[in-house]
Amino acid sequence: MMIEAEMSESSTCGSTVGDGIRSTRCRLLCSLKIAGVVALGLALLFDNAWAGPRYKVDHFFGAGGGGGGLWGRLALGSNGNLYGTTIGGGAHDDGTVFELIREGDGSWTETVLHSFDGNDGDFPFAGLVLGRNGKLYGTAHGGGPNAAGTVFQLTPGLNGWVFSVLSQSGSHANLIMDKAGNLYGPIGPGKYYEGAVTELVRGSKSWKENLLYSFCSPLLAEGSCPDGAVPFAEVVFDAAGNLYGTTEFGGIGKLGGLGGGTAFQLKHKPDGTWQHILLHSFPSFPGDGQIVYAGLVIDKAGNLYGATQGGGGASSTGGTIFKLSRNANGQWKETILYRFPKAYDGNSPGASLVFDKAGNLYGTTALGGINACSNGCGVVFKLTPLSNGKWKYTVVHRLKFKDGANPAAALILDEKGNLYGPTTLGGKGGYGVVFEITP
Repeated sequence: MMIEAEMSESSTCGSTVGDGIRSTRCRLLCSLKIAGVVALGLALLFDNAWAGPRYKVDHFFGAGGGGGGLWGRLALGSNGNLYGTTIGGGAHDDGTVFELIREGDGSWTETVLHSFDGNDGDFPFAGLVLGRNGKLYGTAHGGGPNAAGTVFQLTPGLNGWVFSVLSQSGSHANLIMDKAGNLYGPIGPGKYYEGAVTELVRGSKSWKENLLYSFCSPLLAEGSCPDGAVPFAEVVFDAAGNLYGTTEFGGIGKLGGLGGGTAFQLKHKPDGTWQHILLHSFPSFPGDGQIVYAGLVIDKAGNLYGATQGGGGASSTGGTIFKLSRNANGQWKETILYRFPKAYDGNSPGASLVFDKAGNLYGTTALGGINACSNGCGVVFKLTPLSNGKWKYTVVHRLKFKDGANPAAALILDEKGNLYGPTTLGGKGGYGVVFEITP
């Protein structure tokens, strides 16, 4: 049975503004690694039964030469197999691309499709995109010829999967693909070294890289980033072909000189160029969220939904879930759907949300929940829209470390409505798990 969250005060750990793209992910990774070390000892104290039949672990990572540390969204194949990345492990301990194959008895078998060696990239924090051609596409945050990461492709063949590098600039964010097979996402530092949204266009022999927008433009305001800084998550298309996304820092508000993050639109103009439009700066009012690791999701009406890692008010600093809707005058309004008031029910949501067919939102928090981990192992949650316009928050599952810990990636759904997700830590060896939730 799901447990409805209670509304009460709590305090959670704060956030520190970093100086650039690399420091951000390293800072979060470091904090979760520390949490994992503590949890390895504390988890032994929590030997009670796992949550009910809705939640189960499909695979534990780290055993048999496989990878560990799953930060990116999974990809679901038409054959029902799951594909993903790990930031560690593999033949060279630089991370892997893996496939999980569902066996006839319901168990899952892991196959490593590629082990990174540093020269072709390392630390693949982002998940994978599965193209219609059966190829896998992804990014590595580090390594590569320029030590700036890579965008890569894996092509299935009779003798296994063939790995190739498409770009010598990487990313910490998931890519998305348009109908023509072109790739989009935050790739590379951009002109001003605070991140960019880039398009990779498929050619007959190679891929062309087009810089759509570089953040922290000096043309807007010298010494600050009102347009945003450090796009941390994937972008999303609307029906008209415009892109929407978030930045971790920047905006009109001030927080340590960089601001608390933004939501933005890249409008695709008829001449083929892209216009940056600032939709919202965090925090814009008391109780607003700040520090945006998660991307945006869009509903059928064109409303945008996302999460902030921090903020929410004096008595609720564990982050927020928000909605952005366009007014009749073309301006965008933010509505806070939920503030995380109680650590036991989760805090610090850092992953993008996902809609099910009924219009419910699902997500994860990196922290909070059961204290089998330092600052909590995180939770899986659900937001249900009510007839009065409000949303009901319920905790679907509180992670206990031995069944996974500190999820940092968005969930995915299959046609039956089953949810799948990875965790950065936890499991039998502490290297992360892939879990499944049956509604």
